[in-house]
Amino acid sequence: MTVSPALDPRNTARLTISCPDRRGIVAAVSQFLNLHGANIIHSDQHSTDPQGGQFFMRMEFHLDGLDLAREAFEAAFAEVARPFEMSWKVWYTAQPKRLGIMVSKYDHCFLDLLVRRRRGELDIDLPLVISNHPDLEGDARMFGVPFRVVPVTKANKPAAEAEQIRLFKEAGVDFIVMARYMQILSGDFLRGVGVPVINIHHSFLPAFIGANPYRAAFERGVKLVGATAHYVTEELDAGPIIEQDVARVTHRETPETLMRLGRDVERQVLARAVKAHVEDRVLVSGNKTVVF
Repeated sequence: MTVSPALDPRNTARLTISCPDRRGIVAAVSQFLNLHGANIIHSDQHSTDPQGGQFFMRMEFHLDGLDLAREAFEAAFAEVARPFEMSWKVWYTAQPKRLGIMVSKYDHCFLDLLVRRRRGELDIDLPLVISNHPDLEGDARMFGVPFRVVPVTKANKPAAEAEQIRLFKEAGVDFIVMARYMQILSGDFLRGVGVPVINIHHSFLPAFIGANPYRAAFERGVKLVGATAHYVTEELDAGPIIEQDVARVTHRETPETLMRLGRDVERQVLARAVKAHVEDRVLVSGNKTVVF
C-alpha cells in the first residue's frame, strides 16, 4: 500500500531550540512554519524560569506543503532565530542517524541494540562497531554490521584513539554509544571525533562511580541496583544524564546476582536513552538535560 506523503512518518522534520526565555518564541516559530506551509504534528516546550530562565522547545512537522527546500528553509529560519539568540537544529527523519558503537567483551547492551535495530525499534543506520577485543566479531557479522578491532594499551592509547577517530569519521557517524566499552575516552578523543557520545554506566550515578560498582553496591548493602545513561565528558561518569532506572534487591543477593539484575536494567536504560537521542528528544543545558 502506498502511503500518502502527508501521512508518511519519514516525510517529517524535527526542530529543536534552546534560548533565553522571553515572550513570543512559540508564536514566532509557529508563525514561520505556518507561513511556509508546514503542518506541526508535535510540540513540546519547557522553561526553567519564565523570569530570565532558559527556554527549550521541540517541534515535529510534516514537510508535505512546505514551500522551501532544505537549504532555503534553514537560511530563512536563521533570521527568525537570531533576535531570540536561539541555538537550534533541524533533522529530517528520512535520514536515519548513523550510530557508531564501541564495545569490549560484555555483550548484553551490544546485542540488545542490534536486536532493537533489526526489529525497527531504533531508526538508525549502523555503519561501524569498534572494539578493543575480537570476542564479539561473530555476533556483529551475524547482524551484518562492520566490526573493527583496535587494541588499546597504556602504551598505544593515543595512537589507538587516533585510529578510532579516523574510522568513525570515515564511516560518517552522527553519534557514538559505549555499549560497555571498558576504556576511558580521553578529551582528545571526544574533541577529535566531534559527535555526541553516550555511555551506559552500571550504577545509579552519582553513587558508585568507577569500574566495579556492583561489588561496591554489594559491600554497601544496597536495596536498589540501577544504571545510568549519560553523555560522555572529560570528567569521568559526570556527563549530563539522559536516562536512569533501578531494580529492587534484597540482602540475599550476591555480587553475581546483583550483576545479572543490573544488566537487565542497563539494557533498558541504554535503549531508552538511544531512542530519545535518535528522536531528538534530548536537549543539553550545562550539565543537565531536558528530555521531552
